Amino acid sequence: MVERRLTWLAGIVLIWGAAIFFKLFSMQVLHHQQYLNQARARQEIVIPLPAPRGANFDRNGQPLAMSVPAESVYLNPLKVPDFEVAAELLGMVLHLDQAELYGKLAQAFENHRGYLVVKRKITFDEGQTLRSLGLEWIGIEASSQRHYPKGMLAAHVLGGVDFEEKGNAGIEKSLNDDLQGRAGEERLLADVKRRGIDSIHETEARAGTPVTLTIDERLQFVAEKELARAVEAHHAASGSVVVMNPNNGQILAMASYPTYDPNQPPEPGEPANARSNHAVSVPFEPGSVFKVVTITAALETTKLTPASPINCNGGVIRIAGQTIHDSHGGTGVVPMAIVLAKSSNVGAIQVGLRVGSENMYDYMRRFGFGQRTGIPLPGEARGRLRALNEWGKLSLPSVSMGQEVSVTGLQLAQAACVIANGGLRVKPQLVLKKGNQTVPQEPPVRVITPDTAITMRQMMEGVVTLPEGTGHNARLDGYRVAGKTGSAQIYDVAAHRYSHVYNGSFIGFAPLTNPAIVVAVTLNGTRGNVGFGGAAAAPVFQAVATEALRVLDVPKDLPEDAESVTLVAKAENVDDLAVTDQPLEERNILEEGDDDDQPAAAADTRPKVPNFRGMTMRAVLAEAASKGLTVLPAGSGLARVQDPPPGARLRQGERIRVQFVR
Repeated sequence: MVERRLTWLAGIVLIWGAAIFFKLFSMQVLHHQQYLNQARARQEIVIPLPAPRGANFDRNGQPLAMSVPAESVYLNPLKVPDFEVAAELLGMVLHLDQAELYGKLAQAFENHRGYLVVKRKITFDEGQTLRSLGLEWIGIEASSQRHYPKGMLAAHVLGGVDFEEKGNAGIEKSLNDDLQGRAGEERLLADVKRRGIDSIHETEARAGTPVTLTIDERLQFVAEKELARAVEAHHAASGSVVVMNPNNGQILAMASYPTYDPNQPPEPGEPANARSNHAVSVPFEPGSVFKVVTITAALETTKLTPASPINCNGGVIRIAGQTIHDSHGGTGVVPMAIVLAKSSNVGAIQVGLRVGSENMYDYMRRFGFGQRTGIPLPGEARGRLRALNEWGKLSLPSVSMGQEVSVTGLQLAQAACVIANGGLRVKPQLVLKKGNQTVPQEPPVRVITPDTAITMRQMMEGVVTLPEGTGHNARLDGYRVAGKTGSAQIYDVAAHRYSHVYNGSFIGFAPLTNPAIVVAVTLNGTRGNVGFGGAAAAPVFQAVATEALRVLDVPKDLPEDAESVTLVAKAENVDDLAVTDQPLEERNILEEGDDDDQPAAAADTRPKVPNFRGMTMRAVLAEAASKGLTVLPAGSGLARVQDPPPGARLRQGERIRVQFVR
């Protein structure tokens, strides 16, 4: 009997021991990770370590965007003792809607959420008040806040971030992977009241990469100020300004109006288009500025020259049942240079018909229209350039004068750079450095010959200097300027016709002999003659270009008291213009009077003509610019003939004509 009892007792002990062993085996082996995770959840607190977002700087190191320390309030709805009390208390301290906060707490509790952010980026006083309450269910965690120290400056370029500091527009969005860095975390061993005892594990946060832009904040400020003034003065709907270095494509300023403060969230009364970058994302019909492409194509694909006679037919032409008029008054037969200067629609159409559809389409593509520039900004538009097989009978005449095609302000600036830099299409560049690494620039692509670019420079100077020119308001003191106005009628979709509301534009560059800046200005929705490009946009160019040349310390290429004059400007008729195609040695290019007519005393103070013979065009232009002289080049290759000759004294305002021969 005793033995049986002992056997039962031993069996029970054995079973009990086996159960304990099995339980230990289950806890330590089979379900080890599960229980470990549960223990960590109770004993450890994981604290995220946000990575500082990389700052944005202008080209001179001025901060445009940075992240500053901030704090956020959070709580665990599952541990809040009374939702009504919590909502009332936090609502008063944090200036929140109490009913809305109560609803968020209740919803989080129903969904078994243990973490709810009550308010981000609290003030210092709000944080101190909450800490003084000593409530365990209220938590305050460190965070950061994106700050734009210049306010509205370059808002459309910089963009903004969301509540998680992820980019949602502009550079902040397109370069978010570089700027945001990598967050870290810290694990704290906590007591029963969830108070930290010791750090047991830590992953370092990796700060985001700072980005240096090509923008110059000084030029950006001027561009935005002048654009806003012009838009408001002409009651336009919107506008844009782009300032570029034509030699490397760097964007020195990009302004868009209306604008906004990226430090503030969108407000109910904010204009619908306030956060649209009009220079990049909003295409429009360019109008007469597009005649630069038409004339350039003619110089390269036909026998037309600046002096070639073009019949403007009294300012009226009828094609495919449509009658087209000149907006600046009719004229008869004039040189092609005057067609550009006066911005004759009829003349441009006549030239375009000589160029032909295939060549016109080719040169539009060469200049970069109908395709994105590749600038690192989200939402860039490619504009509209229909394929050749979609062109109708009126397409060639229309595109010749800048209709039936749409472009962006940035594309216009890129196209102007082709003329300014001698025939190369450069890719616009907005990012100068990532960290300490300079961002490489894509090599430029030659799209027109240097001779064509030089000729177009001179013709575009006539737009500003000739009596017939439409760009007189773009003249600069001390600098020769080339440019083109544009006044495109906005198409009324509802009425199926062009309205009397305009896109007033101006593209230009200076100094003429060695361009340092290109400025493209567009005002959208102007009205009347005062809304034309020459009246509305050219003054913006003048103000922005004047400040840009001063800030960049670009040497002047024209005496301030001298009027800019070209061969085209001096010509009085087609025959006079035609002589510009002849070699200098075959014609008499001396003007009335010579050095012998000048008093001997004056000869000692007048500048002496250098010897340019045997030099390249680039070298000639560089030396002339350094001496404050103006050269009118012709041909290509090396300088062979010049007038006045080397050593001669120049009269006030006189230009040096140089013939280049291969």
